[in-house]
Amino acid sequence: MIVIVGNTKGGTGKTTLAVQLALARQIAGQAVLLIDADRQGSAQNAATMRSEAGRMPPLACVQLADGRQLRAQLGPLAGKHDDTIIDAGGRDNEALRIALLRSDLLVVPVQPRAVDVWALSDIAGLIDRAQEAREDEGRPLLRVLAVLNLADPGDNRDTVETLEALAGFPQFTLAEAIVRRRKAVANAMAHGLAVSEPVPRDPKAAEEIEQLVSNVFNVTESVHGNHTAIEAE
Repeated sequence: MIVIVGNTKGGTGKTTLAVQLALARQIAGQAVLLIDADRQGSAQNAATMRSEAGRMPPLACVQLADGRQLRAQLGPLAGKHDDTIIDAGGRDNEALRIALLRSDLLVVPVQPRAVDVWALSDIAGLIDRAQEAREDEGRPLLRVLAVLNLADPGDNRDTVETLEALAGFPQFTLAEAIVRRRKAVANAMAHGLAVSEPVPRDPKAAEEIEQLVSNVFNVTESVHGNHTAIEAE
């Protein structure tokens, strides 16, 4: 399965979710490849820190921020792994567009903030164009899962209003998981760890990532109106 974590809006926590998804699947026994398609190289840095610390299992990661390289290498690389996770840069570029055409699922992290809500139309428009191109090529439609990320604790006004805004976009299916802004997640990322690995373990942070992993990988689909509902098996 090829999963891209992307949004044309920067600062939504894409790299953190991409790394956590990849590590969760690898710890579960899957053969996983993380592709860093962001020129900043943050995902590659996380994989390097994990390797240097001697943590097992190591996380295989390659940087393919150039669109031509990604187009040429994605298929052969993904064919050697159970799951391929792509960390896309926070802007509209060639690598993102290629990944949208070649992936099975797009995870769109959305911060519950007004500026992030205002930017949703940009990624929604890009998704529409990708879906049209996939249809023209005879490819299945891209599944799209929006997830609230870096949310403040509790059902605050920002979270509620962002959920309402997302409901107005037929391009997105809303994940059941909500990933809160937690220091345990930032600390784990600083050492290339899954949130489940540090001792002591933050059970709330681990549970949120576990639910997101379930939403992304263990799903069945049923169509309700314009939205595809994704339910855990």
